[in-house]
Amino acid sequence: MASRDQKNLREEVKELFLTGLAAVNPYNAVKKALRLENNKILIGLEQSEMLTYDLGNFERVIVVGMGKATSLMAKAVDETLGPVISDGCVVVKYGYTSDLKSIRIREAGHPLPDENGLKGAREIAGMIEAAKERDLIIFLISGGGSALLPLPADGVSFEEKQKMTKQLLECGADIQEINTIRKHISKVKGGQLARLAYPATIVSLILSDVVGDRLDTIASGPTVPDDTTFEQANAIIDKYNLKDKIPDSIRRRIESGVKGNIEDTPKQGDRIFKKTHNLIIGSNLIALQAIEKKAHELGYNTLILSSSIEGEARDVAKVLASIAKEIMGSGHPVKTPACVISGGETTVTIKGKGKGGRNQELGLAAAIVLDGIDNVVLLSGGTDGTDGPTDAAGAIIDGQTIKRAREAGLNPNETLKNNDSYNFLKHVNDLLVTGPTNTNVMDVQIVLEST
Repeated sequence: MASRDQKNLREEVKELFLTGLAAVNPYNAVKKALRLENNKILIGLEQSEMLTYDLGNFERVIVVGMGKATSLMAKAVDETLGPVISDGCVVVKYGYTSDLKSIRIREAGHPLPDENGLKGAREIAGMIEAAKERDLIIFLISGGGSALLPLPADGVSFEEKQKMTKQLLECGADIQEINTIRKHISKVKGGQLARLAYPATIVSLILSDVVGDRLDTIASGPTVPDDTTFEQANAIIDKYNLKDKIPDSIRRRIESGVKGNIEDTPKQGDRIFKKTHNLIIGSNLIALQAIEKKAHELGYNTLILSSSIEGEARDVAKVLASIAKEIMGSGHPVKTPACVISGGETTVTIKGKGKGGRNQELGLAAAIVLDGIDNVVLLSGGTDGTDGPTDAAGAIIDGQTIKRAREAGLNPNETLKNNDSYNFLKHVNDLLVTGPTNTNVMDVQIVLEST
């Protein structure tokens, strides 16, 4: 294989990232899992496990959903089932739209919920609650669903729920902790949407955006049993010292739930789940495997580390950068030309006042460790095309990133301390910008090294 310079590496690492995105295209995933044959709806990834719904047994087919990938999922359903769809509505992030015939699209805010999300949630909840025993509901779920279906529990205002979400994000709570709280101040999360729909039949098609593909965590598990409790929600509030900071209505609700005065989310064995089926049709690992295959074609020796990477972004960056240095020095754990692939979802504990996202922060932290090393590139990107409250998906850095920054008068360590990775990376032209991708299976990191 011909040797590669820095420019070649940067071009190829982006090509690999785009290959991963294509592998988890929501439209293709739904098309693979859904068919209409002989007046029957067939749903499944394996023929032996196919779910079959004879339309003669149902009066209506209703399509609902929420998430950043849901518009393309809905497009595939619309094309496949169009004539038999009685009603449909999906809530998506602003700009993540498609042209649909039988299904309405509502755009709303993410990661912080907004009024449009509330209106969309009310519309969907109303459709589901009105469903009868002979109705079939196809529920489309993808990452971002928790924020895009914000229907607060009785006694909690939308503004108070917004404040709670913002506080959790800022204190560095992980997605499981955030979702535990969300479930217990919501009317639809944590299996409660299935409770609203009963006795209708629900089939959920799910694009996973959580580590381990846990059904009860994806979009806060609206159609699956929930094993979290009011007691756990209360413990999370204590962990981050939020008891005296959160809205009084939320504190009172959770304390009341701990005392048993409010019914908890539905658990395993509840009768409502006998008519509910959940199927994962896309995941982070599928994206990583597609990247690995393409990297082989390009001549790289490959290694998938994990699709379950978690932890502080800057700590994960140090680990990935250290692996890159080890490869360069010893040829372990894989020889050059090397492609090391990982995925998951890191977190950032915000202490500064800058602008950025977890992938940009990971990129900046890795650039500091890899300063001065030639023939190495690291990409960290969100598969949804959005990293934090920015227009970037993440970062592509190399061993010369810090040099370019210093020549421009930038201080990388001070920038990292201020959580201002976006402005730093923008200045040195190391942002990864894709625009909306209409998919979401967490984040991907790719390290490329040549000889």
